[in-house]
Amino acid sequence: MIYDKKISLTVEILIKEAKEFSVDESKHSEPTLYGVTDGKAVGTYLEHKFRYRLEERYKFNAGSSARGIDFPDLLVDMKVTSIRQPQSSCPYKSPEQKIFGLGYSLLLFVYDKKDDSNKQVSTLNVIHSIFVNHKRTADYQMTRGILDILGKNGNKDDLIAFMNDRNLPVDDIGANKIAEKILKNHPNQGFLTISNALQWRLQYSRVIEYAGLENGIVLVYREPEYE
Repeated sequence: MIYDKKISLTVEILIKEAKEFSVDESKHSEPTLYGVTDGKAVGTYLEHKFRYRLEERYKFNAGSSARGIDFPDLLVDMKVTSIRQPQSSCPYKSPEQKIFGLGYSLLLFVYDKKDDSNKQVSTLNVIHSIFVNHKRTADYQMTRGILDILGKNGNKDDLIAFMNDRNLPVDDIGANKIAEKILKNHPNQGFLTISNALQWRLQYSRVIEYAGLENGIVLVYREPEYE
């Protein structure tokens, strides 16, 4: 169905559509995905299908993984991952992202792919859909440690030592600047696990665990048997 008068996409609408999409997709049988084991191919399929659904109904500036985040006007990036290993890559911009967050929110779809050998179709059961507010996209252990230091009247030297212990990819001058920034602007508790690499490696097990239980970790949809 093509909507004659498209309204502008908002974060609230995005979340509502993500919930409906999760329900609809979990009922859909897809022959082109049968036997496909490449997680990237499956993720691309789901991302494109959701984006096409939105393009039919709403006005928005569509980004891309190559150019940046998926919904730049909303400062939201879409991530699709298998429940077997809920993680994805993310562009590295600054070591500060691990402390102060990625700079944008995440819309996360976690699926379980099941193949039907008799019908030769595949079903992507969307088990969890989660919206992670940008304020919660820092690394869990990094921010927990920093907030603990600050809570015990820690100073700049304590923060620098902690960052070194945690192997934050930054030199001494950078660590000093980040420590000064932390003292002026305490970070929020993050809920991602962010591994150091040429690209950040984001892991989502904790986000799945805390969805709906923490401010900024919005449980959009969860398959009933997982509730």
